[in-house]
Amino acid sequence: MYDPRYPVPNLGGQNQPFDLAGPMDQTSIENRSDVLIFETPVLTETVETVGRIWGNLFISSNCTDTDFTIKLTDVYPDGRSMLVTDGSLTVRYRYNYSSEVFMSGNQNDVYELLIDCWSTAYSFAPGHKIRVTISSSNYPRFATNPNTGAPLARDYLNANIANNTLLVGPLYSSS
Repeated sequence: MYDPRYPVPNLGGQNQPFDLAGPMDQTSIENRSDVLIFETPVLTETVETVGRIWGNLFISSNCTDTDFTIKLTDVYPDGRSMLVTDGSLTVRYRYNYSSEVFMSGNQNDVYELLIDCWSTAYSFAPGHKIRVTISSSNYPRFATNPNTGAPLARDYLNANIANNTLLVGPLYSSS
């Protein structure tokens, strides 16, 4: 469930004031019920990632528009979950940013999203874990979506609570 009146706050990242930018610890927001967590086992060797990072999600929603956000974090042995990179997509712009294509609002309809998390060069050390978190907000880095089709960051008196679903498994290879 995603309620735009109570968005997941962002901690660190790009395009923030200097004192709020960078790789901040995400653990305080990762235990929310509107945040999904996927992580590797403890790494036994260094894992390097260089280049563009994309998230490929298969989703459904009871709303005609919503957002999906992805964060890639490095989980240290002491439990800190440090932001590496993140990305967000407003579903109505899933094909391009010059045309709006809304969803049906039927929870049974499935949509594929490709979310750009930008480029990075990062080494995950042995003893650490790689974590991916998925939610529908990362505010104020990205404007909250009222789930109505109205312009972003507006229409909160009429905002819809979205029942957003991430599909995983043999039929839908979200990655």
